[in-house]
Amino acid sequence: MDIVLILLAVVVVYGIIMYNKLVTLRNRTKESWSDIDTQLKLRYDLIPNLVESVRGYMKHEADTLTKVTQARANALASEGKSVEERGHEENILSGTLKSLFAVAENYPELKANQGFIELQRKLADIEENIQAARRFYNTNVMAFNTVIEQFPSNLVASVCHFDKSAFFELDEDEKEAARKPVQVKF
Repeated sequence: MDIVLILLAVVVVYGIIMYNKLVTLRNRTKESWSDIDTQLKLRYDLIPNLVESVRGYMKHEADTLTKVTQARANALASEGKSVEERGHEENILSGTLKSLFAVAENYPELKANQGFIELQRKLADIEENIQAARRFYNTNVMAFNTVIEQFPSNLVASVCHFDKSAFFELDEDEKEAARKPVQVKF
């Protein structure tokens, strides 16, 4: 009888400890997503200024500017959607920004404009911060998902309805496109 009570107590204590660990990991994942969200909002705020600064120089590149503006609008509209959907829209936005900077290389006056240079530097810093936040988020997701999948913690996770989190990553087409240099044609 005493052994049964001791075993039951061990199982209950283990369940409590594992539940608390899962809550901690889930909250770290949510917190790291909010870091990404903050950086994305900074990027959203900077893009209209960037587009306006290049509009006068790039009169023949209205299509590029329209694509950047549309990609920004789509990314903003993806807030609240799944990580996969949001990641897809953010990756499209990153691609259109790369195209914008590639086209800007053909405008020496624009490249010498101090305002454009400063906006480009700020955007590069934000993009770097987004990548760092993305790596941090994915590390937390990996830790959380690993605990959810491992035995015996998976028993506690399933009973308490802890679901795996999605990674914020490129899909296969975007991975392939990211490996290729941006091509500019006139």
